Amino acid sequence: MAKRESTFVNMVVTLLLVAMAASFTLATVYNLTKEPIERAREEARQAAIAQVLPGFDELKSVNLMPVTGSDSLNFNLGYKDGALVGIAVATYTPMGYSGRIRAMVGFTPEGKIIDVVHLEHAETPGLGDKIEKGKSDWSDQFQGFDPRSQDLRLRTDGGEIDGITAATITARAYSDAIDRTFQTFMANQESIINKRGE
Repeated sequence: MAKRESTFVNMVVTLLLVAMAASFTLATVYNLTKEPIERAREEARQAAIAQVLPGFDELKSVNLMPVTGSDSLNFNLGYKDGALVGIAVATYTPMGYSGRIRAMVGFTPEGKIIDVVHLEHAETPGLGDKIEKGKSDWSDQFQGFDPRSQDLRLRTDGGEIDGITAATITARAYSDAIDRTFQTFMANQESIINKRGE
């Protein structure tokens, strides 16, 4: 059997076939996993809202552009018997050590923090992942924190938030996400509180 001579055309055709097969496989996997991933994200978001807001029986959402940053923040207004009991905000920061950190922050209608919980991050295991409630109680210091009279910066930066040993960038980024949310909330507080009538 004669060996087929390798030519430029043969190489291009082979490369094209391999690229088409890989593209088809990636598209198929993406389509199969897209819906379950979105469903899991939504379930995590709903669980985070329930964790950072007191008992509510109705939820209303509104997106607002942050005071700083380019992506909108999702404000979830929780009502109990028609009265606003809290606001859960899906926030973010691009300043994490390993990229974007997403979190959910709960506020009272006055602006005091109820609680915070991370949604997504890629921080270093054993260091930056201490922002997760299951890994550390670091984020508990935000419970009851009042940014109207307290400074959301780290202590090393002149604020009142404890850092994370060997993960200062992560702690600073998390505080940045919460501060971005608070500043946006305060800039829109009146319209947020009056949203019920719309």
